[in-house]
Amino acid sequence: MKRSVCALMLLLAAIAGCDDSKQPAATASQAAAAVETVAVVSRTLDTTISLPAQLLPYETVDVYPKVTGFIDSIRVDRGSRVTKGEILARLSAPELVAQRAQAEAGVRAAESQLAAAQAKLASDQGTYLHLASAAKTPGVVAENDLMVANQSAKADNAAVSAAEHNASAARDALRSVTQMESYLNIEAPFNGVVTTRNLHPGALVGPASGQPGAIPIVQIVDTDRLRLVVPVPEAQVGTMKEHQQVDFSVPAYPGQSFHAPIARIAHDVDVNTRTMPVELDVQNGNGKLSPGSFATVKWPLERAYATLFVPASAVTSDQQHSFVIRVNNGKAEWVMVQTGQTVNTEIEVFGDLHPGDQVVRTASDSIRNGQQVNAKSTTQSQ
Repeated sequence: MKRSVCALMLLLAAIAGCDDSKQPAATASQAAAAVETVAVVSRTLDTTISLPAQLLPYETVDVYPKVTGFIDSIRVDRGSRVTKGEILARLSAPELVAQRAQAEAGVRAAESQLAAAQAKLASDQGTYLHLASAAKTPGVVAENDLMVANQSAKADNAAVSAAEHNASAARDALRSVTQMESYLNIEAPFNGVVTTRNLHPGALVGPASGQPGAIPIVQIVDTDRLRLVVPVPEAQVGTMKEHQQVDFSVPAYPGQSFHAPIARIAHDVDVNTRTMPVELDVQNGNGKLSPGSFATVKWPLERAYATLFVPASAVTSDQQHSFVIRVNNGKAEWVMVQTGQTVNTEIEVFGDLHPGDQVVRTASDSIRNGQQVNAKSTTQSQ
């Protein structure tokens, strides 16, 4: 029994000794940490960011014929420069020749009928006028004969009107066929460059809305004026201004900078990419820039109001939040923030902060909320 009591006393003494050995370590963890602090500054954001963009032609068109026919000749090929109204290709359509001959015959027939109706009208009107003059002498002309002559003249007048309408319709039909024949000459819709040629002489072609699988004869793009399309992220769309000059560069000319004004703003954020398409109007009369090229834009970023900045190293995060560590009366205080734009080594922060607040320059979640700290104030440029 005595041995059991002695063993128990020894065990309790050992446990007490272990607790005493742990106490200094806990005290050490509570010791004040030495940190460098920096003041939160307030200023208006005015910087540029790099955004990807693409050069597109101001106008581009796939050229289809307006009528179905066979290609007789094509005067252009890939790389050809064309002017508005220039003939690109000629088609042949024998059925249009037959339609034109039929339309011309219809015009001649209608005009012949009109001439006959006009001659009959003139004759009957002459007869009526002669009888009307003679009827002034009583008993010379029967009243019934005068009435018949008058009705004949009225009928002739209606026949002439109908013949005129028929002749007009025949001329319209001829003009329609003539217009269709003019479509056999394929013309350039604007000044540009042929970028693609798909067909050759002998091919059967038709309108894009015609037979399935119809392909364009050529494609033309306007290279003298380009669209630089910039997908601007949702967070950077607030301060865009039309006509504002923007610089950009392209891989084909490293080290060179180009510029163009903001011309068109979509004013609508794409729900899939969360970006807003913005177009710059690029003048390219010298043909130096090529449609389809990618570009890097130095996008101007401004705010109309002042915001707070801290060093980027002052923002840290745990698994749930981003925060800075403010030093207040010698104690660390976690302040939850949202971050904005990064400018050089500084970053915008939005939260319960004020200009002049001292925050830890190099934040870490090892500095616990409420912990005592020894702060040494520095400047942001250090």
